[in-house]
Formats: sequence, structure tokens, C-alpha cells
Amino acid sequence: MSQRILIVEDNKTLAKLISKKIENALNFEVDIAYTLLEAKLFLKRYEYFIALLDINLPDAPNGEVVDYVLSKGTRAIVLSANIDKEFRKKILQKNIVDYVNKGGVNEINYIIQTIIRLQKNQNHKVLIVDDSLVFRKTMQTMLKNLFFQVITVAHGEEALGIMNVHQDISLVLTDYNMPVMDGLELTYEIRKTSSKNEISILAISSNQDEEINAMFLKQGANDYIKKPFSKEEFSCRVHNAIEALENIQIVTNHANRDYLTGLYNRRYFFQNMNDYQIDVQNSGEQFAIAMIDIDHFKKINDTYGHDVADKIIVFISEILRTSTSHRDIVARFGGEEFCVVLKNINRYSALDILERIKDEVANYSFPLDADNFIKSTISIGAVMNSEESLEDSISQADLMLYNAKNKGRNQVVFEN
Repeated sequence: MSQRILIVEDNKTLAKLISKKIENALNFEVDIAYTLLEAKLFLKRYEYFIALLDINLPDAPNGEVVDYVLSKGTRAIVLSANIDKEFRKKILQKNIVDYVNKGGVNEINYIIQTIIRLQKNQNHKVLIVDDSLVFRKTMQTMLKNLFFQVITVAHGEEALGIMNVHQDISLVLTDYNMPVMDGLELTYEIRKTSSKNEISILAISSNQDEEINAMFLKQGANDYIKKPFSKEEFSCRVHNAIEALENIQIVTNHANRDYLTGLYNRRYFFQNMNDYQIDVQNSGEQFAIAMIDIDHFKKINDTYGHDVADKIIVFISEILRTSTSHRDIVARFGGEEFCVVLKNINRYSALDILERIKDEVANYSFPLDADNFIKSTISIGAVMNSEESLEDSISQADLMLYNAKNKGRNQVVFEN
């Protein structure tokens, strides 16, 4: 079911223009209310991702719609032609997402980009570190209103403990003066293990010493903001930090991922595995390496064409991805060839996973059209890790794959 957006605007031309642009740009259903009464009826019937609110309506001329929508737990962006600074400040004190001056196409495009940003924010986890309960609550409210997942703690030592458990934190907001471990120490500790490409740090403090700002930036903070701050400045700096992180990750993904399947590529595989092998030398952790090849792939390509062949590659990639752990490595080496590393596993469990992958591929009928289907199978050669080099282990897995092909394909051959 697609999500919905509510537009409350008595200017019918403007409301329809905004609605049309949103529907063209985003996957949302849009409802339009021209009065507060109509808005109440819509809110009684549906839940909304966000509401876009005019604050001067025929039956609510003084912004009553804002308080009503917020009371229903719906996030809101206010649209207004009123440019009075004091009025704007008063509205922004409410728990709204943004205040946008009514204008032309540029303002509508800004709203669309804001909605896209809010959608992306749902994928990000933010850690607030501040010994002031009041500031923690204030920042938590603002961030949740921007659709972020939020965790709060009172000092740096607590933050490091949380980050060991939640390793998917995108942004850390840290105060400077805190008991046990202050913000500078926390920044230093985070940067020992996580670069700016992995976690963003935004330092927040009421300290007026300019050297503190510089020290935070030298320790690895991405940005610095002074208390007290406005809601708009806070939102902009948080979004700038998150967008910079996303852009870095896009570039990194292009370098590390296969363009067709989204799996890791050969370059990333060897880079990651070389580091992993060094780590497991001390721990003694066992892992399995499996080489996988699509059977009779050239025949599929020649008979049905590149488009069908690519779709089968993507389909098998999804099976490999969903059948393995997030710690494992699944890489496309090129063409119809894949390599999978199953980490922290014994031979029995590895064989069970590989057999299930092989069976899932074999049991699927790939639709060509409404009446025609084709089947594909895979052959797998696998070895457990040994004292040999990574290249030697892969060569041995390749030999097992060759044996699987020679024995009739659609099977797993695991080195004894």
C-alpha cells in the first residue's frame, strides 16, 4: 500500500499544482482538503506520511489547522505567504518539520526534495550524547520529527557501549562538557575505529572558546554547532552531515559493487578477504569458500538473449544474498561466476547452506511470458579454510567446481 500526503490549501489552483508535481515525482497518493473541516475528515480516514498546511483557511484563519494536525501525530510542513519574522518564529516553535514561503515552482521543488530527504532519514540511526536531559529531549524530538531513528545517552562512555551494540549508527551528536568522558574524548575514540566515510560526528556545545571548535574538527568531527541553536540551523546541519555521508557511500558502492547485481565485485572481495584472513589467524575462526557457476549459461544467453540471461544472473544473486548472513561475503567475479565466503561456520553447516541454495535455484521456474518458463541450475565447488593462501583456496574451490560440472552439474562438491 502506497503512503499518502495530505495537502490543506484553500487556493485550489496551487493545491492541484503541488499535488500533480508530487504525484509525478514521488510514489505517494495525494489528498487535497480546502478547509479544516475537510482535513479533519481525511485525517479520520487515513494515516499520512506528512501534511502540507496553509495556515489561513476559511474556517481556520489563525493557523488552527497546524495544532490540530500535530495533535493527531501527523508531521507537518507549513506553507505561508506571511514573511513576518516574528510570525515565522512563532510557527517554527511548534513541532513542525519546516516553514516554507509560498512562491512558485522553486518552492514546490524544495518541498519535494524535503519529502525525499525525510524518506531517506528513516534508514538512518542517530546517537545523541548530552548530559543535559532537557537538551537530549529537545534534540530527540526534533530528530524524530525528521523521521530519524534516535538513541540518547548521557556521556561518552555510555555512547561507546551503545555503538558496540548498534553498529549501524550514521550520526553522533555529542556535547562537549560531560561527566566520565567528554565530547572530545568520545570523538577521538570513535575515530580510532570509524572514519568520516562511515560515521558523521556533529559536536554541540555552549562553550565560547573558539579553540574548542578547532580541537573538535582536528579530532575528526564533521561539523560544529553552538548552543542555543535554531530548529532550522539544527536541521540543515544534520541533513548536510547525513547527505555528505550518503554521497561518500554512493561513490564507495560504485567502486565496490557489481553494476548489475549490487553484489561485491572481485576487487572488494580480495581486499576484504585479505583483512579477514589476518583477523582469523589469531581467533581460529573457520570459514568456507564456495565457487558457484550457472550451468549451461552460454546456451541460455544464445537462446533467449542478454536481457533474459541478465535477469537470471540477478535472480540467482538475490538467492545468494538472502541465503547468507550479513557477515558473509557474496561477490560476482564476472559473467555467470560467483564466490561466496561463509564466515564462522563448520563444514556440516556450510554444506547444508550451499545445498539449500542449489535446490532453491533448481526449483524455480523463471517466467519468460505468461505461458513460457525456463529453469536454470548452478554447480558449486567448496573448501574449508586451511593454511593455504587465499588464491590457493580459491583455486582449490575452482577445482571442486570443475568436478561438480564433470559429475553432471546441479550439485555441490565439497572438498573432503
